[in-house]
Amino acid sequence: MSTVSMTHDLIVIGAGPAGMAAAASAAALGLKTVLLDEQARMGGQIYRNVQACDPKVAALLGPDYTHGTTLTDAVNRTRLEVRTGALIWDVAPDLTVTGLQDRQAFQIRAPQIIAATGAMERPSPVPGWTLPGVLNAGAAQIALKSGGVVPQGRIVLAGAGPLLLLVACQLLDAGADVVGVVETSPGHNRVRALRHLPAALAAWPYLAKGLRMMMRLRKSGILWFAQAQALEIQGADCAQALVFQAGGRTQRVDADCVLLHHGVIPNTQLSRLLRVDHRWDDRQLAWQVVTDTFGQTSRPGLRVAGDGAAIGGALAAEASGALAALGAAHQLGRLTDDDFATRARPLHRSLARHLAIRPFLDELYRPPTWIVQPADATIVCRCEEVTAGRVREMARLGCVGPNQTKFFSRCGMGPCQGRICGSTVTQVLAAELDKSPNEVGAYRIRAPLKPIPLGALSALAVPASAHGPSAPHCAPPNVEKE
Repeated sequence: MSTVSMTHDLIVIGAGPAGMAAAASAAALGLKTVLLDEQARMGGQIYRNVQACDPKVAALLGPDYTHGTTLTDAVNRTRLEVRTGALIWDVAPDLTVTGLQDRQAFQIRAPQIIAATGAMERPSPVPGWTLPGVLNAGAAQIALKSGGVVPQGRIVLAGAGPLLLLVACQLLDAGADVVGVVETSPGHNRVRALRHLPAALAAWPYLAKGLRMMMRLRKSGILWFAQAQALEIQGADCAQALVFQAGGRTQRVDADCVLLHHGVIPNTQLSRLLRVDHRWDDRQLAWQVVTDTFGQTSRPGLRVAGDGAAIGGALAAEASGALAALGAAHQLGRLTDDDFATRARPLHRSLARHLAIRPFLDELYRPPTWIVQPADATIVCRCEEVTAGRVREMARLGCVGPNQTKFFSRCGMGPCQGRICGSTVTQVLAAELDKSPNEVGAYRIRAPLKPIPLGALSALAVPASAHGPSAPHCAPPNVEKE
């Protein structure tokens, strides 16, 4: 039994497209809602800093980025509590949320939570990816959005996916020295994607956008390689070149900065913490949260919306967030069955329209086998510097899943709690054990979700009476045994 009383009707975690749409929709329906986000401003990764972005940078990033202001404006028009700079490090089974804001611990509780934790870039474990000068493509985009800065020196982008092309175009427009794009999508991906093309035509604006980006890059005169394999980043103390196989021979592109990208996957750390049901999606090669059409998970009261559940993109995330808010309002008795169904109908249509492109993109940009099954000498756990070969050795010694592997090798035991290596470790073990990823499973996540000062823990251990009558009660953090 929780000692924290209900403070809100709904808690929304994450202020990206799904979270902002959910919070604004819920507030408009009369729910006492709080929107929490770790960043200083709303926007998430896709619309990061959109409220304060330099107009010149915003124009460079384009209308897809500035669309985020429609969501921030919608939030600002509502009577909605927004807490930015709030690091959420625990959600208890009774849905008590524990966080840190301005170095002060806080706890709030609601009967409904919408987790809109978004996506993260898929790890790209290749030899040399831990060298200084090697970044994810998304990191370069965040720097551009946040401060209008671009990487210095010669830049080469390697991998596959719409974001790779988008970042390459944005960096070129920003005046960066982009020397080449190295695409790694295997040739057979295009053949497999063709069967989904008729359905994808329903989302023709996405196809048109992709073609425009490819034409922009081809006309720029930068180096372009397709169907590259065996990527290796070379350098003594920092990245100096990208070496790979393409066109039947070894290629080398000198570079000071290498940007890697092989798509995005759901960030499931919070949903894993609450032990809700997940399934492995073999199309996206990622874990997805099992939800209904209104984001409801296997844990009553917890909904997951947007890319944190399954990858669909920013506009799909908006519709997903609004649907989750409707589900929460209906569950709380704030909507009649008829009103609920009427409001949900156009949102379901919008979601289906924006998801029509996904099967095509998932096949076209499916990561090559050598990315999800790296060579033995390649580091997969950056925190503890554990190689893929060491993970395979654990399987041969009898480890049946990531948690045993973590215990015996420290793989996934670092500050990120396996956020970076988790999907790779699951796939390496599955291949070595000749099992499916669903059979192998994933890391068991515990609080705190991210490193926090010890003072935050000590504050929670002090009885509320010791702080005076105005202080909220703080319960001990949730700790669960194996």
